[in-house]
Amino acid sequence: METGRIGRRIAYWREYRGFTQTDFGRLMGQTRRWVQDLEGGQRQQDPRLSVLVRAAEVLRIPLEQLLMDGPPEPPPATTPPVEALAVIDVLYRDDSEDEDPPPLADLQRRLTYCCEAFQACHHGALGRDLPMLVVGARRSAARAGAEAGEAHALLSRVLQLTASFLHKYGPATAVQAAVVADRALTAAERSGDPIAIGAASRRVAKSLISQQQPLAAMEFATEAARRLSTELEAGGPLGLSTLGMLYLSTAIASASMGRSTAAVRQAGEHVDRAAEVADRQGADLDEDYTMFGPTNVGLHRVDVLTRLEDGDSAIKVAEGLGNEALYGLSRERQAQHLITMARARLLTRRKEAAAESLVEAARLAPEEVLGRQSTVDLVADVVGATPAPGGDLRRLAVRCGLPA
Repeated sequence: METGRIGRRIAYWREYRGFTQTDFGRLMGQTRRWVQDLEGGQRQQDPRLSVLVRAAEVLRIPLEQLLMDGPPEPPPATTPPVEALAVIDVLYRDDSEDEDPPPLADLQRRLTYCCEAFQACHHGALGRDLPMLVVGARRSAARAGAEAGEAHALLSRVLQLTASFLHKYGPATAVQAAVVADRALTAAERSGDPIAIGAASRRVAKSLISQQQPLAAMEFATEAARRLSTELEAGGPLGLSTLGMLYLSTAIASASMGRSTAAVRQAGEHVDRAAEVADRQGADLDEDYTMFGPTNVGLHRVDVLTRLEDGDSAIKVAEGLGNEALYGLSRERQAQHLITMARARLLTRRKEAAAESLVEAARLAPEEVLGRQSTVDLVADVVGATPAPGGDLRRLAVRCGLPA
C-alpha cells in the first residue's frame, strides 16, 4: 500500500468536501496534526484498514477511491422516489389500444399547469399529473393527421419536462431521463420546429453530463447551437431564449470536465455568448419556462465558477446580481441559486453562510432540498464541516434524515 499516494487521495477528497484538516480530524476523532501526518504519508508505513474505512465513510466515497488511482466514480444509483416512479411506470407501457386522445388544447392546458408546478418545485403534483399527460401527448402524436407537426412539438415539450423532472433525482433516474430526452429530441425533429429541436437538444446535453460524458455534451450542444442559430435568432424572444439556454448548457458541460485552463476558457466563452443573446433579448423573460435573460446568465456564471471550484470568483459575481431581479425568477431557479451559493461558500470555508443558504433554500422550496440526494449530500458536507452546527442547520439535517 503506497502511503503517500493514499494520503494525497485523502487530501483531495477532504478538500473536495470542503473540510479543513481540523474538520476532518474532528470527524475522525483525531487532531489536526494527525491529519497532516496522514495526508503526508507519515502516520505509518501502511495505514490500518480500519482507518481507511472510516475515512471513506466520512468522505462518503467508496473505499476503492482511496486505494487506487483513477477518476472519481459516480455515486451508486438508489431507488427512485415515489413521485418519480409513477412517471417511470408509463414510459414503457403500450398505449396503442387506448381511447382517443384529448384535444391538443386540453393537453396544452395540462402541460402549462405541469410546467408551472415544476417552476414552483411542486414535485408531488408532477408525479401525480405527468403520467397521464405523457400518455395523452403520446397518443395524440401517434394519431395526429393534419396537426402532426403541432402534436409532435407538444409531445416533445411534455417529454422535455419529464426529462427535467427525472434529472432532479440524479443517478437514481439518470437512465430513464436519458431515454426520455432522446425521445423528446425525436419528437421535436418530427415536428420540424427549430425551437422544439433546440430545447430538446438541451435536455440531451444534460443527460450526457449526468452520464459522466461532459465532452460529448459540450460537442452536442455546440453543434446544435451552430446548426439552429440562424432560425432561432429570427424566432423573436422565444428563439433567443432557446439559443441562449443552449449556450448555457454548453458552458455547464465545459465546467463539468474538471478544472483546467481549457475548461475555464471554454466555459467562460459559452457564458459570454449567452450574455450576448440576453443583451439582444433585452430583459429577463420566461419564454418556454426558461427564465432566460441577463439575470439567469449571471446565475449560470456563478454555477460555472462553482463547478470549477473557484468559490471566491463565484461569490464575487453573485454579489453583483441585484436582489430585485433574483426575486423575479421562479422559485425553482431561486432555490437552485441558493444551493449553488452554499457550495461556493463551503469551498471558501464560509460555513455559517453556506448553512444559511441551505436553510433559506429549504424554506423557499423544501422539495428541491429534501427530495434530492445531491442536496442532502451537501447538507451533510456543511454539517460535517461545522464544529457546532446551529439550530436551523441541525433541524434541516434531521429533516434530510441525517444525524445532527
